[in-house]
Amino acid sequence: MFRLTHHQILSSLKPTSIRVRLYSSKASLNSNQGDPQLDFRSFVEVLRKDGDLADIYQEVDPNLEVGAVVRRVSETNAKAPLFHNVKGTRNGLWKMFGNATSLRNDSKFRYGRIARSLGLPPDSNWKDILEKMRLATTRDPLPPNILSTGQCKQNKIFGDDIDLTNLPVPLLHQGDGGKYLQTWGVHILETPDKSWTNWSVFRGMVHDKRRLSCLVIPGQHNSMIRDQWLKLGKDEVPWALSLGAPPAATIAASIPIPPGVSERDYVSSLAGKPLDMVKCELSDLLVPANSEIILEGTFSLKDKALEGPFEDYIGMHFEGEAGNQPLFTVDAITYRDGAILPVSVPGRLTDESVSLQSQVLL
Repeated sequence: MFRLTHHQILSSLKPTSIRVRLYSSKASLNSNQGDPQLDFRSFVEVLRKDGDLADIYQEVDPNLEVGAVVRRVSETNAKAPLFHNVKGTRNGLWKMFGNATSLRNDSKFRYGRIARSLGLPPDSNWKDILEKMRLATTRDPLPPNILSTGQCKQNKIFGDDIDLTNLPVPLLHQGDGGKYLQTWGVHILETPDKSWTNWSVFRGMVHDKRRLSCLVIPGQHNSMIRDQWLKLGKDEVPWALSLGAPPAATIAASIPIPPGVSERDYVSSLAGKPLDMVKCELSDLLVPANSEIILEGTFSLKDKALEGPFEDYIGMHFEGEAGNQPLFTVDAITYRDGAILPVSVPGRLTDESVSLQSQVLL
C-alpha cells in the first residue's frame, strides 16, 4: 500500500525556500497555449481526445439542471460534461463545464483528469501523481512570462455595464442560499508588500449586480492577507478571480501549501515552465493570461452580506450555516471568445473537493 499525505509532500515547501526573483519580462508569446496543465481550453480538448468528454448541445437550465447533471456524473464516474448551450447566455458568457477532477469509470484511467491537470498521461496512478507533486518542491520556481496582452482580454466589460444577476449563474443545489458563480476558480490576493501572492479556491455567491459574498474562514490564507491590509487601516484589497484557470493552478490553489509560499511559484516548478501572466486592467495584480474569465475588483474589509448555505463536500446543508461574509465588488470582467465557466457540485465522495483534499492517498 502506498501511503503519502499532501502534508508530507508539501512540508518541505517554506517561504524561505522560494528564491526571490524580480519579474520584469515583457513578452507577447503565449508559451502555455496547447499545454493541458497550463491552459484550461487545452485541458478540455485533451479530455475530448481521451474519450472523456461529453459535448452537450441541447439547451440546459442553470437553475438546478446543470447541477443535477454534474452531480450525476460524480455518482457514476461518467465523462466530464461540456454544456455548449446554457439558457440565458449573453455576449459569449458562457458555456459550462463540470467534474474537472472527478474520477473516471475505467479503473486503468481512474485518475485521468487529475493526471491531465498535472501534465501526466491519463493512465497515471496516485503514486505517479504524488511523485510529480513532490518533485516540484525540489525545484526552483521560474519567473512568469509577463505578456502585454492575453486571451483572457479578448472581451471586456467595465463598471455599470456589469450585471451578474443577468448572467446564467447556476443554482447548483435546491437548498443553496443563492447562485454560485465561484465554485472552481482561483481567487488572487497579494500582501501589501507584494511578497506573497496567494491563489486559493473558496466559494462565491452572487449578491447583486456587481458583488459576490464569498466564504472567508479565519486562519486560512485569504484571511491572513486580509489581516495585513487591515493593520494598515485599509478598507479594501485589490482582488481578482480566474475562472477557467490553468488546471495545475486550480489544484495548487486547492491543497495546503504553507503560508507565505506563492502558489504561482509552486505551479511553475510543477509544470517545469514559466506561467503566462498578464496584468489586470484596473490593478497591478497578475492573472493567468489564458484564463477563460477574469473578474477584477476589490475585497471589502468592512462590508458583509449573507452567504450560504451551500451543500458542501459532505453532501448536506446545516441549519444556521448561512452567515455574513465579505463582499467582493466586480469592476471589470474580461474573457476569452467562447468562454467556459467551470463548476463544481460537491456532495459525492468522488467529486473535486474530495479527490483533491484526501489526506491519505492510496
